[in-house]
Parts: sequence; C-alpha cells; structure tokens
Amino acid sequence: MDALDVARWQFGVTTVYHFLFVPLTIGLSVLVAILQTMWHRTSNERYLKLTKFYGKLFLINFAMGVVTGIVQEFQFGMNWSDYSRFVGDVFGAPLAIEALVAFFLESTFIGLWIFGWDRLPKRAHLASIWAAAIGTNLSAYFILAANSFMQNPVGYRINADTGRAELTDFPAVLTNKVALITFPHTLAGSFLVAGSLVTAVGLWHVIRNRGSADTGAYRFATKFGSWVVLVASAAVLFTGDIQGKIMTDVQPMKMAAAEGLYTTESPASFSVLTVGSLDGSREVFAIKIPYLLSYLGTGDPNGTVHGINDLQAQYATQYGAGSYTPIIPVTYWSFRFMIAFGMAAGAIALLVLWSQRKGRTPSSKWLLRAGLAMPVLPLLANSFGWIFTEMGRQPWIVFGEMLTRNGVSRSVSLAEVLTSFTAFTLIYATLAVIEVKLLLRYAKAGVPDVSEEHPIDDTHDDAERPLAFAY
Repeated sequence: MDALDVARWQFGVTTVYHFLFVPLTIGLSVLVAILQTMWHRTSNERYLKLTKFYGKLFLINFAMGVVTGIVQEFQFGMNWSDYSRFVGDVFGAPLAIEALVAFFLESTFIGLWIFGWDRLPKRAHLASIWAAAIGTNLSAYFILAANSFMQNPVGYRINADTGRAELTDFPAVLTNKVALITFPHTLAGSFLVAGSLVTAVGLWHVIRNRGSADTGAYRFATKFGSWVVLVASAAVLFTGDIQGKIMTDVQPMKMAAAEGLYTTESPASFSVLTVGSLDGSREVFAIKIPYLLSYLGTGDPNGTVHGINDLQAQYATQYGAGSYTPIIPVTYWSFRFMIAFGMAAGAIALLVLWSQRKGRTPSSKWLLRAGLAMPVLPLLANSFGWIFTEMGRQPWIVFGEMLTRNGVSRSVSLAEVLTSFTAFTLIYATLAVIEVKLLLRYAKAGVPDVSEEHPIDDTHDDAERPLAFAY
C-alpha cells in the first residue's frame, strides 16, 4: 500500500458519501417547488402542509450536502495536485461558474425561501424556491461538464512547454456529448431518489396513522411520489441507453469491462449473471440475453463490441506499455447493481400504486417494509453508477491524457494521507448518524399544523415584522 492507493480510497469514499446527498437535493428541490406551486394555485392546505413537511427534509439534506461537498474541493489540492495542475485551466471555468452563479443562486434563494414565509409576497416566495431548484440543477450541470472532460476530453490543447491542458473552446466543454447525456441521466436518477423518499414517508404515515386528519395528504404524497418514481425510471432507462452508446464510442474499454468481454464479438450477448474466475477471464456458468450487449453499445443487435484483449493491445500500441484494463469484477457487478436497484425501486412504486387503487388503504406490513427500503435502493443505484463510471475509466484520470498514478501529489506521504483519510471517515460517520437521526425524527413527526397561519398579503408592507424561520 502506498500514498496513491490511500488517496484513491479517500477520494472514492468521500465522493460516494457526498453523492448520497446530491441526488436527493436535486430531485427534492423541484418536488417541493411543485408542491408549493399546487398550494399557490389551489390554496389547498394539504399542499402547504406537504410543502413545509418535505421542505424540512430537503433543508436537512441540503445542509449535509454542502458540508460534505467542501471536502471534495480540498482534495484536489491536498492529494491530487499534479492532476489539478494539469486540468486547472480547463476545470477553472465550469467550476467557477458553478460556484459564482449556480451555487450563489441556489444558496441565496434558499435563504429567502426559509425566512420569507411571513415576509415575501406569495408569488415572490414561490419564485424563490423555483430559483433555488434551478440553481441546484445548474450546479449539477457545470460539475458534470467538468467530470465529462475526464471521460471525453474536448476543447483543449496540451502546452508542450508546461505539460498542462489549456482551454481553447469553452462551448465545446459545455456541449461535450458525454455531459449532454450524463446530465439528464443524473437528473432522472435524482428524481428516482426524491420520489422514493416522498413515497416511503407518505406510505409509512398512511399505514401507521390510519384514520388521522392528515391521511388524505399522506395518500396524495404516496401517489405523487410513486408516479415520480415511475416516470423517472423510464427516463433513467431511456437516457441510460443513449449513454451506453456514447460510452462505447468514447470509452470502448468501459463497455467491454461492464460485460467482462475479453474477445471481440458480433453480435454480443449481455450476461444477467455470470459465475467464473475472479477476474472474469474464465466463465463457468452464465445467463445471457442474446444480441443485447450489441444493441446497448451500438444500437444494432448485430453490432460489433470490441473485447478487452483487443483494446488492451490497441492501447498498448497507442499509449505505450502497461495495463489499460480496469478492475473487471468491480465494473461488472457495479453495472448490474446499478440497474437492479433502480428497477427494484420502480417495481415497489407500482406495488404502492396498486395497493391504493379505487380508494383502497394499504395495510400490508410487507408493503411497508418494501416502501421503507425504497429511498435506499435508488441511492445504491446512483452510487454504483458513479463507481462504475469512475472505476471503468481506470487507469486514466483524464482519458487518453493522464494516468491516475501521475495525478497524485508527490509531496504528500503515506502517513499524511492516512491521517486525513481517517479523520474524514470519522467525521463522515458522525455526520451520517446526525443526518439519519434528523431525517427520521422529522419524518416521523408528520406534516405541520398550518391552520393558524395566515396567507401573506401581497399588497401589505409588513416592514416592521421580524424575520421568521418557518421550520
């Protein structure tokens, strides 16, 4: 074990942990905005209660996401200074815009939304949550544009004197074909997470608090969340299909690693389950779907999918001697776990909707257990998706330009990286306990009582009234 190994583990752990909060923040910001819009248009207290209820869960998650995201920025300078030096000119533009425009828009209007319930006119207050939601999604786009450069470098040139990548075409970076499909795929995955949380919490209250005055609100939340999950599941499949074809075009080794395909095949089958050697090079038993891998990779059921051995030989000739094959068991199983967990969430959403058909009230304990598992399933799917995306690119940190081993900080020792890794892990474990306890506490508390609240008078200047925190 050396500093490179620990630095990779640290970045992987902190990134996946941070990404547990990101999709819920992205998806829930929009769903809360939709619920408030429904209240604004109908004046139905049910939607106001749900807006404040899920808005509180959104704020808890948003705060944790901000805290854990700060560590990501530090790591570029701490453990990956050579990488930062190489891509700094390219990454500077999208990440600066993300911080100065998207995050500023997001954080500012979240503040207005929190403290504006008793101060802002209804339309202005509604606009603030929509502005925050738009800022959240814009933030995701600029970050994904930077990450997509690592997958498919465009809009740059290599300065031979400094050995750095220099930005030459910023629009090309923003319109990278990897970014253009990764963004909607990430959004769909985010709505899958957010819809699952809305469904799980609503279902728990429907079953555990049957006959309460707010049962109608919880029933609506359960149906609303389930439909969001189903639509998001369809969007994930559609965008994932396109993403697979683009991935095969720009990173054919990643698609071959996703299947553990060592020899070039035309047509190529997709294995649902394979039992074999640990590195996947020898197959003992497999359940395969003929033609599917060819279609996923090329759009043609009879298309050619290049194998690991042929691509390894090609890359060795193109980039020099060395291994250009990622860890096959990781890519193979993370790809399948990503699909399986996402599909499981969609299946549970169908069961939840079926259980409430024609006004029925669900009561099954098994359905409740399945519903409570819903938010975890798409979170796992998102996490395995990112693990596949990043591990499948290895050994490159910037595909075709910089190997991961060349991006680590050369002045940082093994002891120093171990110290920071241990500290971050302990801090993140503490934050995880706090996050879960807060979410469970406020989710169990149920929707707030808004019967004594008064609607904001759009024409009255209430300048003397102090700021009020609505939660």
